[in-house]
Amino acid sequence: MPVKNVKLGNRNASPRPAEGMGGLAKGLAIIEAFAHRPVQSVADAARASGATRASARRCLLTLVELGYVERVGREFQPRERLLNLGRGASQTERLAELSQPLLALARDELNESISLAILQGNFTLFIARAEAAHIVSTGVRVGAHLPVYCSATGRVFLAEVSDAQVLRALGPGPFPQRSPRTVTDPHEILAKVKEVRADGFAICDEELALGMRSLALPVRDGDGKVLAALSVSAFSARVRVGDLRRRFVPVLRQTSEAITRAIA
Repeated sequence: MPVKNVKLGNRNASPRPAEGMGGLAKGLAIIEAFAHRPVQSVADAARASGATRASARRCLLTLVELGYVERVGREFQPRERLLNLGRGASQTERLAELSQPLLALARDELNESISLAILQGNFTLFIARAEAAHIVSTGVRVGAHLPVYCSATGRVFLAEVSDAQVLRALGPGPFPQRSPRTVTDPHEILAKVKEVRADGFAICDEELALGMRSLALPVRDGDGKVLAALSVSAFSARVRVGDLRRRFVPVLRQTSEAITRAIA
């Protein structure tokens, strides 16, 4: 995706003190304290973070201003926004944990590495993976990010929203050319997304890197909402596009349905 211009500071300026990171650490300690004690006074927050009362009070008031915490008299308690931070992390961890053995079964059947990714802004984040024992890896790993515009996992998520939302999410482009085959025009990407909607799966043929093909399809919850994208990547010398369609899609579809049942 296009990267916004960032103004660099004066390299001759005096370095700023490292107090910012210390403040962040104290703020995180106060946030963690709410998990153990849902109502915090300034004194409680100061003890939990090792900060002075004045510093703890400033942190709490900042959390109030940002909508994470609300003030009730002299005490503070978490709001839904703060609670959602913990829920999101635990849901992702649970999804990755329950999916892992199912990814391993699919890997063993296809003899290719199988991954699970979630949407994170304009990228997909890989949260689980079962690695096949090949001499050369495709390079995807847990914690890696791929751009939505040219990845099979990304197009799975784009296929769930309207054409107008796709173009709005993509922005004006053009986008970085990851390989000579990367589609970079937003309207051409939208055409690819429409194919995903029709097929129920996405195939990216050497768009991320020459010699690498990937297939992805959605993992849904019980209400039909897409939670993640299940994918396989393989070198084009080893797997043809026809193989992905005929042999790989049924296995990934069964795996996706099994994950849905596991998380229900």
